[in-house]
Amino acid sequence: MNELFARRFHELAAQKDGLTFYRDQFQSLIASNSEWRGWATSVQNLLKAVYGDGSDYYNNFSTAYKTATEYEVSIQRMFHIFNSAKTDFEGGFVFNVELRVSGEVFGDFVALARKSLDEGYKDVAAVLACAALEDALKRYAAANKLDVEGKTMADIINALKSAALVAGAQKTMLDRMPTIRNYALHANWEKISEPDVGGAIGFVEQFLLTKFS
Repeated sequence: MNELFARRFHELAAQKDGLTFYRDQFQSLIASNSEWRGWATSVQNLLKAVYGDGSDYYNNFSTAYKTATEYEVSIQRMFHIFNSAKTDFEGGFVFNVELRVSGEVFGDFVALARKSLDEGYKDVAAVLACAALEDALKRYAAANKLDVEGKTMADIINALKSAALVAGAQKTMLDRMPTIRNYALHANWEKISEPDVGGAIGFVEQFLLTKFS
């Protein structure tokens, strides 16, 4: 996903540099309405996808776009915002896009797990919650440059602890998760209670909120 967005930033930068400005009857530089609006619409969509619609980049660009005219001085405002957004993205000064997108997917799993628990399907809820947590832990560790390929959940948790990427109550609660995960994925249903599953779901929700948003 990051590579896709990086390529799109590059494409839109080239498109920006290729915009044609010409002088009107008053010798002011203006651009073709269809060209600059097409570029601006694509940038707006990209900034929303990368930074979210609550970000300063998206909001500032949207405001500039809303009030823009075909005159170069007006379009330059959008150029500056786009260039800043592109520079920060390429410099790694934004939240990892893949984590944010993954968090949305995991959120769907957790919502389904909670719905299953509420409807009395404790075992289904346990599998969904534990699978989401294990994958989330792996992705979070990998995003922070930890080697977790082929590692168990317990190993991943220890690696996160050693790197000080989890702490406090979150670290303490994580210690219980591998046991619940093993019970769920090995069908030891009698060893898992509804409170265990509810706790696991709550933990995953909190983990996604703090690490994936």
